[in-house]
Amino acid sequence: MTDLRIGMIGLDTSHAAAFTKLLNDGEAPYHLPGARVTAAYPGGSPDFELSISRVAGYTAQLRDQFGVSILDSIEAVAENSDAILLESVDGRVHLEQFRRIAPYGKPVFIDKPFAVRSAEAKEIADLAERYNIPLMSSSALRYAEGLTEALSQNGKGAVIGADTYGPMAWVPTQPGYFWYGIHSAEMLYAILGTGCREVMAYSTEEHDVIVGSWKDGRIGTVRGNRKGNPAFGASIHREKGTTAVDVYSNPKPYYASLLERVLEMFRSGRPPIPMGETLEVIRFLEAANESRESGKPVVLQAN
Repeated sequence: MTDLRIGMIGLDTSHAAAFTKLLNDGEAPYHLPGARVTAAYPGGSPDFELSISRVAGYTAQLRDQFGVSILDSIEAVAENSDAILLESVDGRVHLEQFRRIAPYGKPVFIDKPFAVRSAEAKEIADLAERYNIPLMSSSALRYAEGLTEALSQNGKGAVIGADTYGPMAWVPTQPGYFWYGIHSAEMLYAILGTGCREVMAYSTEEHDVIVGSWKDGRIGTVRGNRKGNPAFGASIHREKGTTAVDVYSNPKPYYASLLERVLEMFRSGRPPIPMGETLEVIRFLEAANESRESGKPVVLQAN
């Protein structure tokens, strides 16, 4: 069988190089055989320093180290691939880029954040349904081996709540919590699933806490730090006790675990995360931003 040809759009994030190494370098730790990044479009957002400043370096690395063909348009990448990794680090451009590749009908992974507005997220989902495209989006933290292992341990009974935490840097082009809050929010949804009814955000110069109230009475929180602890983690509250999640307990990188799920979707056509959950994660962060601005709780779902 020939390798799956992976096209990559957006060479402005460390995931561009990390994913390509896992796929194209047979000697890489946690190498994933059977697929290769064969074509890429650099992209980059001129008004976003953390995007545009990285493009040249990652483009050269993919071309010179991993033999990836650098093409001059998004459409050329879609045409010359079997599946697509949409890696652009700027969540503002994902809808426009997805509009351009959707007519090709290829399976697509959109790296976090899926979008930075819930209306744009819904339009992406509608396009995927229209063109029958297998589609997923996720932070790699959702698939950290330490979290996966903790969720598999059911000896303490059903999950009754969760607290997640991580760094919460701000960048001017990515609205509020979407830049780094996406990681902790994805962990929270991996633990609790959908059904958040209302969100309230509390913010100081150095810390944030987002409190979500689920329709079934459970409460989940996201703590973000701009001072002190820079690590990610979680506590899973069950009926008979609480489990602390160490996302660093396994040497396997989160992005390798994530890429395994992406490749499974590319081959099977079955996304591992329901689109409704991805849309709710985006609305959760959007509502948290609204609450942070207003100082009031924001309803996600009426009942």
